[in-house]
Amino acid sequence: MISLLRFKRRGFVYSLILLFVFVSISCSNHENKYNEPSIAFLADVHFHDIYGELQDGDYKGVMNPKNGKYALPRSMKAQLSSTRLFNENYFAFLTALNDIVKRDIKYVILPGDFSDDGQPLNVRGIKQILEEYSKEYGIRFLLITGNHDPVKPFKSEGGKVDFLGQDGKKQAIVSKAIPFKPNDGELSPIVSNDLSQLGYKEIANELGAFGFMPQKKDVYWETPFSNYNVDTYSYEQAQRQADFITRSYEVSETGIRLPDVSYLVEPAEGLWFLAIDASIYLPKENAQEVSENGDAYSDAIGNYSRTLQHKPYLLKWIKKVTSEAKKRGKKLITFSHYPMLDFNDDSAPLIQQLLGLGKLQLYRSPQDEIGKAFAEAGVRIHFAGHMHINDTGYKRYGEGKGIVNIQVPSLAAYIPGYKIARITGENTMEVNTILLDSIPRFKELFPLYRIEHEVLSKLQDPNIWNISILESPSYRDYTEWHLKELVRMRFLDKDWPVELKDFLISSTGNDIYEFVNNGAQSNENWNAGSNSQWTGYDLIVDFYRLRSADRMALDDIEQERIVQYNILFDAIESNALKSNDELMMQLRLFVTIFRSFMTNVPVHNLLINIDTGEQIEYQ
Repeated sequence: MISLLRFKRRGFVYSLILLFVFVSISCSNHENKYNEPSIAFLADVHFHDIYGELQDGDYKGVMNPKNGKYALPRSMKAQLSSTRLFNENYFAFLTALNDIVKRDIKYVILPGDFSDDGQPLNVRGIKQILEEYSKEYGIRFLLITGNHDPVKPFKSEGGKVDFLGQDGKKQAIVSKAIPFKPNDGELSPIVSNDLSQLGYKEIANELGAFGFMPQKKDVYWETPFSNYNVDTYSYEQAQRQADFITRSYEVSETGIRLPDVSYLVEPAEGLWFLAIDASIYLPKENAQEVSENGDAYSDAIGNYSRTLQHKPYLLKWIKKVTSEAKKRGKKLITFSHYPMLDFNDDSAPLIQQLLGLGKLQLYRSPQDEIGKAFAEAGVRIHFAGHMHINDTGYKRYGEGKGIVNIQVPSLAAYIPGYKIARITGENTMEVNTILLDSIPRFKELFPLYRIEHEVLSKLQDPNIWNISILESPSYRDYTEWHLKELVRMRFLDKDWPVELKDFLISSTGNDIYEFVNNGAQSNENWNAGSNSQWTGYDLIVDFYRLRSADRMALDDIEQERIVQYNILFDAIESNALKSNDELMMQLRLFVTIFRSFMTNVPVHNLLINIDTGEQIEYQ
């Protein structure tokens, strides 16, 4: 029997009939009466082939003393300065696939950023893994591109200067020789084409079997540019129209045509997958030549406002697809890399007011009219990645025009996990979040990181990372450490107003309590909460925990601390109204945002009405 955690009002009164239907479906042990398959979503894998081989040189990488194998890892310092892990997600990806095999799931969606940056090294590596699991377990993988694959529409130069090299030193591996004079702790660059950045054509050619190109075994396949339909379809015709001369659009009346790899595929009778390529690439100003030279274009722009501006044909195509799916009785699953709804639990205006324009990645948050446009085009449930967060967004724009945007968490960030979706009724979908904690081999590269840390210590690097991360007992704890170090080494200086940051990181919980209460000493209610040993820095880290994992992060925050947070937050909200102090005003905004992350739309295990978007959460 399900436990209703919360029924969320979103501008209308939930129907008691709908509640009865949901409860009835759930109480039957979630039996799949409609015999629909389960579908797994693995977003932002950012696959980096740490055990891959460079094919155009003698460089093997660095030998791991733990197992005697050569590896091509990025440095720990690089990982802890990035919003994603580069190395250990390799093991998390394999673990997730093995978990999917155990659950007998036959459809796996990778909604973008499946590679580190579309390098030949990493595209070859993920192709090999997908082919192995396809052949061995009969899994059908379907991919769509993100802003990291491809970085630019055509092949371009690339590379990384922060690989971990011999003796713990920093190793650059680049596709083109660059002027470089190694400093202490750095090695001379390695040049390899395997670190270039592939474009659409190369990626689609390598990974065409995973949705980008028609397959003979599919019932149906089309693109926004196809001139056939279900009734006139033939595999041979689809093959002819899958070339990039046909699958291209003109960039804003420039005469330049760029590829688009959006597609619709029906791998089994009655099941449609709609994959939307929403990335935008613009020619650079004053580029001497704009042809199939990737370096003449901007990196991928990932925002649906720009997508609809430069690819207006997509919305028309999507409306046609949703209409056809309804008319023909097809079950439609829609996914792309970028979110269609705000992912900040309705707090984006407050975040902008507190932190400033563009902070906390607000530039990635779509405006409300984007969700409305897709809802009116018939999209009801959309799966997205890009943000490395776990979130459910929901908007209703009129009768029968609700849309749910499900943000799939990344395997390379806190909290690591993936989603499973299954149609459980005529108009209902069940969505579950699978968290990854136990990851075999995730400590395999730790001996190399210890050597790196010794080098940084000898160099007295002021930005040295905390070696305690290597004591993480689980992969989940490891990603939590990654987040904490990311807050310390990047987010604090990048996102936060100086006065608020300085106050919080220099204060204990008691200090903040006394400031908020005009110097008053703590009372019994406050002291009953916990031993009050947490600090303002801990408060900021918990803010990012909730931002990343929503209410699922509450398991990683002491219950006693949450009790004290609520006492403190109530005091801030009350006293800020009586104060003109700028810091108090900032604290009030901070508290409002913090609480919205804890109490908004459910994210863990959901039942969703496909027609209306209404949801309930169960345990």
